[in-house]
Order: sequence, then structure tokens, then C-alpha cells
Amino acid sequence: MNIVAIVGSVREDSYNKKLAKFVQERYADRLDIEILDPSTLPLYNQDKEEEAPESVVTFKEKVKAADAVLWVTPEYNGSIPGVLGNAIDWLSRVDQVMIGKPSLIMGASMGNLGTVKAQAHLRDILFAPGLQSPVLMGNEVYVGAVHTKMDEAGTITDDATVGFLDTVVTNFENWMKQFKHTVSV
Repeated sequence: MNIVAIVGSVREDSYNKKLAKFVQERYADRLDIEILDPSTLPLYNQDKEEEAPESVVTFKEKVKAADAVLWVTPEYNGSIPGVLGNAIDWLSRVDQVMIGKPSLIMGASMGNLGTVKAQAHLRDILFAPGLQSPVLMGNEVYVGAVHTKMDEAGTITDDATVGFLDTVVTNFENWMKQFKHTVSV
């Protein structure tokens, strides 16, 4: 399965980037995940959406070609980061490459609740008319107190968290098989 991951953090040593890399590496035999960098996109500008810059065109083409999108978001001020909102703005306009594109959401933070509020907002956003992305519900990945569950290299060392990720990825694969079957019928 071909998946693009969009990480909502620009910080070099981001826990969310490490989470995306961990998922990419752990499930490489089952999922082909390319991590996209939304910080390469200019700020969304409706005046330029019809003739978008090359970075936007390439970003949108990769999302369009993917079977699904893995969103990995930190939580800033109880919501999603601006860089993630900017990427979503570009994806939701003109050719609207997210419509019908399945999504899975994850997030990590040093707080105990993980990224609960950010993920709730992201789910709402993904249901907006220009996106209409089905989201696998009931498989939310909130990695709270991530600094106690991940080593400096980005390996998740907490067995319960790894086991939960294994379950969610399997559930996502099964959901995607059903989703593809339903869409093709």
C-alpha cells in the first residue's frame, strides 16, 4: 500500500517526525510510506492557486497518487500547527486531491493527553467539503508522554505503545482492503 505521511512539525528533532519515521521503518514490509515535508510549501494564496508553484504541484501529485494519507500532528494551542493547515489549504483547492482519499491520524506530545485536541480538529477539517477524506475511526493514536516512550534515535521503547501501533496498522490495512472493495464495486 502506497501512503504519504504529512508531519505537522518543522522542528528538526520533532517527536512527530520520529513517530512517522518509526512507522515508516517498522511497517516497511507492509506499507510503502513516503514522508512529505509541508514546510516546502509557500503560504497558500488564492491568487496563485490556479498556477501553483512547483513545490505545491509536486506535493499534490504525491498525495493524489497515494492510496492513503497518514497525518502525524503535534498540538499547538489546542489545535493543528499552521504548517499543517497551510498544506491542507493547498490540498483542498482547485483539483481537491483529498476527496475520497482515506486518512489515518497519529500524534505525539510530551503531555499526558498526546494530541487529542489537535486530532479532533484535524478530523473535523478532513470532513470539510474541499477534502471529504474518510478517516479510520476508533483507532486514534495519541502518544502521550512520548519522551518516556521513545529513545533519542526515535525508536519507541514502550511495548504497549508498539503493540497498539501494530493493532492500528493492521486495522488500517484491513479497512483499506474493505474501502478499496467498496469503492471499486
